[in-house]
Amino acid sequence: MSRILLITSSPRSTDSLSTRFAHDLARQLAARDASSAVTVRDLSTDPLPHIDDAYIVGRMLPPDARNAKQAQAVELAQALVDELRAADIVVIGSAMTNFGPSTQLRAWFDRVIWPQVTFRYGESGIAGALEGKQVYLVTASGGVFSEGPYAPFDYQSGYLKHLLGFIGMTDIHEVRVEGTVLGAEAVQAAIAKAGRELHALVEQAG
Repeated sequence: MSRILLITSSPRSTDSLSTRFAHDLARQLAARDASSAVTVRDLSTDPLPHIDDAYIVGRMLPPDARNAKQAQAVELAQALVDELRAADIVVIGSAMTNFGPSTQLRAWFDRVIWPQVTFRYGESGIAGALEGKQVYLVTASGGVFSEGPYAPFDYQSGYLKHLLGFIGMTDIHEVRVEGTVLGAEAVQAAIAKAGRELHALVEQAG
């Protein structure tokens, strides 16, 4: 049985290509095994609050020392971590916003990157605690950032891979849907290319 966690985050919700392809990918991965279970975390329709003092202080306190607001903030983070820890496969849809991921997705990372929970400080340095998962990253952007003159402005792809790797998730495959504001032909070409890459990843996954 494969446990798949699908995370979507585009502010455009169902009109988003990152959301569309992330759903397609999760569905095709799940179809390989009839017993697969897919958990959906839609950060657009159900956004997380940004972290605040209650969360920062609360997670450093023992449970019985937290006030009600701190306890609520930490419980939310713990639920997200438990959801992530339970997954064998993680599919993340991310639409570029001002050269980086959306604040919706960043708010999720701000809660699941948790000292001594999802990463640990040890004698040999920092070690991620969520190893052994397959991650599929579906990124979308209006321009082309994988190559060419705008490549230095891509603060989405590498940043997300760094955050995932920091907590031990280094087996990452990416599908890019880019050039989506460069005209109808460019959009269709981007959709076709992403579809081929998605199909290849599913075939590779077996």
